[in-house]
Amino acid sequence: MAQCTILVTTLPGPLNLIGGEFRPSASGGELPVISPIDGGRFAAIADSGPEDIAAAIVAARTAFDGAWGGFSAAERGRLMLRLALRLEAEAEALARLETRDNGKPIAQSRADMAALVRYFEYYGGAADKLHGEVIPFLNGYDVMSLREPHGVTGHIIPWNYPVQIFGRSVGAALAMGNATVTKPAEDACLSILRIGELAGEVGFPPGAINIVTGRGEVAGKALAEHPGVDFISFTGSPEVGVQIQIAAARNHIPCTLELGGKSPQIVFEDADLDAALPVIVNAIVQNGGQTCSAGSRVLIQRGIWDRLTGLLADRFRAVQARASGEDAVLGPLISARQRARVQRYMDGAGAPLIARGGIAPDVPPGGFYIAPALFGPVDPSSPLAQEEVFGPVLAAIPFDDEAEAIAIANGTEYGLVAGIWTRDGDRQARMARAMRCGQVYINGYGAGGGIELPFGGVRKSGHGREKGFVALHEFSRLKTIIHRFG
Repeated sequence: MAQCTILVTTLPGPLNLIGGEFRPSASGGELPVISPIDGGRFAAIADSGPEDIAAAIVAARTAFDGAWGGFSAAERGRLMLRLALRLEAEAEALARLETRDNGKPIAQSRADMAALVRYFEYYGGAADKLHGEVIPFLNGYDVMSLREPHGVTGHIIPWNYPVQIFGRSVGAALAMGNATVTKPAEDACLSILRIGELAGEVGFPPGAINIVTGRGEVAGKALAEHPGVDFISFTGSPEVGVQIQIAAARNHIPCTLELGGKSPQIVFEDADLDAALPVIVNAIVQNGGQTCSAGSRVLIQRGIWDRLTGLLADRFRAVQARASGEDAVLGPLISARQRARVQRYMDGAGAPLIARGGIAPDVPPGGFYIAPALFGPVDPSSPLAQEEVFGPVLAAIPFDDEAEAIAIANGTEYGLVAGIWTRDGDRQARMARAMRCGQVYINGYGAGGGIELPFGGVRKSGHGREKGFVALHEFSRLKTIIHRFG
């Protein structure tokens, strides 16, 4: 098996980035960093608490009221573009660090780094292009509206795509002139700390980017509840999303929530199966199925049920979980806890197992590997069809016609992404409009990060939009100025 040499963080120890300096947590506590590849400890991070979060917020406020707040939009953009170039130069080292920390295949980590660079390019270029409006009003008045930064924004980032979500969230916030405090997930945050280090090297003023590590129930909770934060961005579970909304409501601040999904891919009898097959499999195997927008349900019209499930079965049997080297498509899951959770869903599937992949015989014995599985026919009301497994498990569900497909596709508490596979143009339009979700793909699924494409969900998948130009609206507030003259 082709291996990849994994670099270990260059950071000098378990430290937070606060006010431009790396410092230990106030308590001096540490958390081990466990690699999913072999289950071994290879580093440590700071186990931070409310005192560290408070210090980071003070640093961010000082930067917003001072040096960082004094940057023009054009200056912010140029600095972000400078960071994008530095990230591009460091992309391979960052990708290898991400793979060691997160466990994802090196090819996926490289794709994540390419997306990170693109986020800073995109938002760097957009920083000076969000314009206000002149509003016609009564005679004797000039009225204009303009967009201003919130101030200090808090970013609670998950472990599945740390650098991508840092780019889409923190990148947009910085472009608008906010000063940021990021609490990355304790399971995977080394790459984000390194990005913060690089940001300082290219000239970001102290306090514009602060990064505090620690447990979600301690450091994350402290960030969400702190009255010095003006906006919260959270990606994670619906259960924690409720707590974030409550904390934001108590401080009367807005928040953006991306909370996962149970996204369907709907395959009609006239679909191009040769095109659909690899996409359907990749959409659930990619990143071990640990993707909010994973295509975790495949709805198959009955006339092609046997054919398509047979073809999917062949592909599933060919997938092996491997150590995350050059030839890996499916790596380990993030933790032993996550692997046990996915296994419980498999054990309680309540549906026939159509096909199961494998685990390569040479994986390190301590790693968190699991073989991918295809189940079907799955009852649309069962937990396997309703709940987010967050693993490489695909639920196949038959349907007869458009009406039934729509009912099944929309029949969960989530609403993030949907895929529609059909050659019929009228059906494409009908189905796309009928989906209750934030993004719909027709004869495709996923868009290489989709940096330019507004992304977010409805219902239990959350609210607000990230990515694209619209994210600048989320990370700003609208002010109207009414000038009476004459």
